[in-house]
Amino acid sequence: MQRRFDLDWVRILAFALLVPYHVGMYYVSWDWHVKSPELVPALEPFMILSAPWRLALLFLVSGVATAHLRAKLPVGFLRQRSWRLLLPLLFGMYVVVPPQAYLELVEKVPGGYHAGYLGFMDDYLKGGDLYCMAPGDCVDSPTWNHLWFVAYLWVYSAVLWATCRLLPPSWRAKGAAFVRRACSGHGILWWPMLALVAARVLVYPHAPSTHDLVDDAYNHLQYGLVFALGYLLTSTDAAWEPLRRHRHRMLLLAAASYLSMLAAWLQFDDADPIPTAWMSLIWTCWGMMEWAAIAAILGYARNWNPQDSPLLRTLTVAVFPFYILHQTVIVLLAHNLKPLHLPPVLEGPLLVVATFGLCLLGYAVIRRIAWLRPLFGLKREVRTTPVHGARPATG
Repeated sequence: MQRRFDLDWVRILAFALLVPYHVGMYYVSWDWHVKSPELVPALEPFMILSAPWRLALLFLVSGVATAHLRAKLPVGFLRQRSWRLLLPLLFGMYVVVPPQAYLELVEKVPGGYHAGYLGFMDDYLKGGDLYCMAPGDCVDSPTWNHLWFVAYLWVYSAVLWATCRLLPPSWRAKGAAFVRRACSGHGILWWPMLALVAARVLVYPHAPSTHDLVDDAYNHLQYGLVFALGYLLTSTDAAWEPLRRHRHRMLLLAAASYLSMLAAWLQFDDADPIPTAWMSLIWTCWGMMEWAAIAAILGYARNWNPQDSPLLRTLTVAVFPFYILHQTVIVLLAHNLKPLHLPPVLEGPLLVVATFGLCLLGYAVIRRIAWLRPLFGLKREVRTTPVHGARPATG
């Protein structure tokens, strides 16, 4: 399989988008780990602009990357994925993520949380609910917070591995061929959209997003679907070329779906529940926007067709440690900037820039420390020892 440099850039930019989104979570009225004393509800329409498609796009690109990896590692695939995903997940849950839970307690416990970080970690390591604001709204431990993506990605990789091991080759070939035929031509524009709309309208109202892996039917439907789609469509141009040709049309459809969803939402205020028929319309627009935006992004990336470069190689390696660090950095910065009483119009951009800077600095340190590299999903450095007396290699 030929490496898709356009999808490398899509992955990098999609992960980078998480920083302004999670900074935005600090200011909007939706629940998050820490909250600004000065909320900015006007940001919420801009947050919804990427909410339907941002993570689904990452899972689709991860499906493509998984196909490339499995082609390179027909033996040892699951072992490699477990090493590269589960080790960072465990390290993140017990080292990177705990400051988020600690500061959440500091800000949310009435009268303050006074156990100190060491006392908090003693309770955190024991597991269980640390504090409940209300029934079902608890700060629990251990938790993966934003690292749920890593857990889900490992599960989907394991299911893929098991499927390839257990299903007869003829069944796998027929199933893959059916998906490729259905998604060739204009099919790639509409079949995934219909599936995502059905999941949002029929499943989400009864099984909303939880990110707790076990009880998360809707997310498994949408993310499992796009992960499998990325995996199955990697080796064919029959689906990718229509995305390139119809990129403008899909962008317009995504914009129209977004505006329709927003207009329907604004018909109601928070005082009264939205009628079921209106919610079905809103969720239909959500599912349409989800796939239309993904299709447009993939189409524009395909048309751009970038080549390999030193910058791309650097960012491709840096993006996973960056992802692991970014939300903890945001929470720490936001909490410690509060005494300065900066207005959101100044504080928000400062948080975004500082988070990018500190995460890139963190990566620069991680990549140079051999024992840290595997904990952030990086390969161990292969050090070669020069042979005494050997002639230097030439071009």
